[in-house]
Amino acid sequence: MSIWLRVLPYIAAVLLAGGALFGAYHHGVTTTDATWQAKWNDRNTRDEEARVANEVAARTLEQSYQHSIDKAVQDGQRTIDQLTADAATARASADGLRGAADKLAARLATSQAGGNSCTAAASAAASRAVMVLADVFKRADERAGDLAGYADQSHARGVTCERAFDVISR
Repeated sequence: MSIWLRVLPYIAAVLLAGGALFGAYHHGVTTTDATWQAKWNDRNTRDEEARVANEVAARTLEQSYQHSIDKAVQDGQRTIDQLTADAATARASADGLRGAADKLAARLATSQAGGNSCTAAASAAASRAVMVLADVFKRADERAGDLAGYADQSHARGVTCERAFDVISR
């Protein structure tokens, strides 16, 4: 047992030194881990703040686009409403013109009726031709009015679509 008593202080010293070294190593690892964890937490915080800022900016831009598109649609609808009112006014004016053509054709038909039978037959044929011509004029005018209304509305809708596209393609 005497050897153990002589070696025991050396073993205790080695164990104390090993324990001290292990404690220092463990403290270093813990400190390094804490430092890195703090850096990661800071990075995660900055990433989250950047994500929120980007989301707010994207939503603001989206709302701006939507507001511009809504304004373009409202302007387009206002234009279409104005064109519809203008078409109704033109239709009323054309109705008056067609009425005048009917009166003229009727007057021509009545003024040429009479006289001898040869002139009466020629007059009846001429009045029928005038009546047909007046009818063709009325139908052509009505169709032209309808087509003009369709063209105006199509143009207004196209311009509205272009404005909305210009807003989102900036």
